[in-house]
Amino acid sequence: MARRLRPVGLDFVETAPVRLVFAREVAAAPDAVFRALAEDVPGWTAWFSAVTFARPIGEGAGREIRLRGGARFVETVLAAERSDVYAYRIDVTNVPGARAMLEEWRLTPAGTGTRVRWTFAADGTAPFRFVLDRARPGLGRAFRSAVTSLDRRLRRP
Repeated sequence: MARRLRPVGLDFVETAPVRLVFAREVAAAPDAVFRALAEDVPGWTAWFSAVTFARPIGEGAGREIRLRGGARFVETVLAAERSDVYAYRIDVTNVPGARAMLEEWRLTPAGTGTRVRWTFAADGTAPFRFVLDRARPGLGRAFRSAVTSLDRRLRRP
């Protein structure tokens, strides 16, 4: 059953009770990575294996996302005007125990490539927070795999 979550702003990425932060450097340039994140929402299914469906909604002001395993999200894009930060708040989800969630992708030049940092910020019931903490290694692997796949995709001629 889908539930509406508490709306949070960009500052939640620093204040959330649960913050999972992962980073990886890729060869692709920051502008190319940003375009893949913010402008090619349907393309997420080609490089992030957990994402089975992705489409922009509200003329790009939001997204609808479905994950392998059945999780669904309706999101509001909070930052996409600069090419160094892409962030979205989850407004509606079927994930049990969630109260607030926000994801931020921060891009920093690293030589000729990009340092990609993903922060997953969340609040929820004690069981929800416990599960997220235990999921940290798996989410880290999923992030590294996705960013590696995205880098390969962006370097194809």
